[in-house]
Amino acid sequence: MSLVAPTLESFFVDRLVNQRHASPRTVTSYRDTLKLLVVFVHGQTGKTPCRLEWEDLDVDMICAFLDHLEHDRHNSPRTRNLRLTAIRSLFAYASLRHPEHAALMQRVLAIPPKRFDKPIVSFLTAPEIDALIGAPDRTRWEGRRDRALLLVAVQTGLRVSELTGLNCGDATLGAGASVRCEGKGRKFRAVPLTAVTEAVLQVWMSERAGRRDEPLFPTRTGRRLSIDAVQRLVHKHAVNAASRCPSIRAEKLHPHVLRHSCAMSLLQAGVDTSVIALWLGHADIRSTQTYLHADMTIKQRALERTTPATAAPGRYRPGDALLAFLEAL
Repeated sequence: MSLVAPTLESFFVDRLVNQRHASPRTVTSYRDTLKLLVVFVHGQTGKTPCRLEWEDLDVDMICAFLDHLEHDRHNSPRTRNLRLTAIRSLFAYASLRHPEHAALMQRVLAIPPKRFDKPIVSFLTAPEIDALIGAPDRTRWEGRRDRALLLVAVQTGLRVSELTGLNCGDATLGAGASVRCEGKGRKFRAVPLTAVTEAVLQVWMSERAGRRDEPLFPTRTGRRLSIDAVQRLVHKHAVNAASRCPSIRAEKLHPHVLRHSCAMSLLQAGVDTSVIALWLGHADIRSTQTYLHADMTIKQRALERTTPATAAPGRYRPGDALLAFLEAL
């Protein structure tokens, strides 16, 4: 066995689990990245993963792997940067254990993330939200579950992983109704519920009749919904809602749009961005600033407060011969 394999194992056991106490989602993401990397290098060099040396993981190989992610696996630049973060974390750890390869590792650590265009966030308007929440068939068990799930998602702005991770004991009804979840970085937060959401959730929990440690939104067999399952049900109900609200684009509607819709509803209601950041579980308030760019109503109000321009139309004409010459160049 080479030096790479034991370092890789200790990176997960010692660094991520014991030292950093990383969340299971972080461990899974890093595992998937490094598994893709060693399989790619095996295909390029013919060496089995246990026999890979650090020389096989030089900057050229890492760059080739990143290109493979974009061109062959069709990953977005954002996903490519996420994979690079995992690789750089491994190499930063390995550089302390293998100083003889410090130069090689520093070149890998110097690989910059790729810049990419950041589109304006998409969100649902109030009529579109009503159409989506009304789309599930409430005569069926799955439809009642989906309606409660969609309403909680739109009103709380939980990430899809936080939504699927909810247990029955995480919902508090009655005075101070709220849901409690574990977000990124193992940060817990509680999000209040409106009276409408609380009423729907109370009816669902009475029918659900689950124990405190059981999933709030389960499958028919009682298992926890997967992220893919939530994506499918959102798309299914978006297709149905589009027949009544043509402005809904089902092919563009994914669970994270519901989170954006919650943020935009709060922003348009006049809630301060620092409060929205706490509501959504953002570690940095700058993440919340993207919603300011998407909200045209705020920009419209700013425009209405400005003094109208009174300048007469026309083109500037220099009165001096020298200025006229320079303007004509």
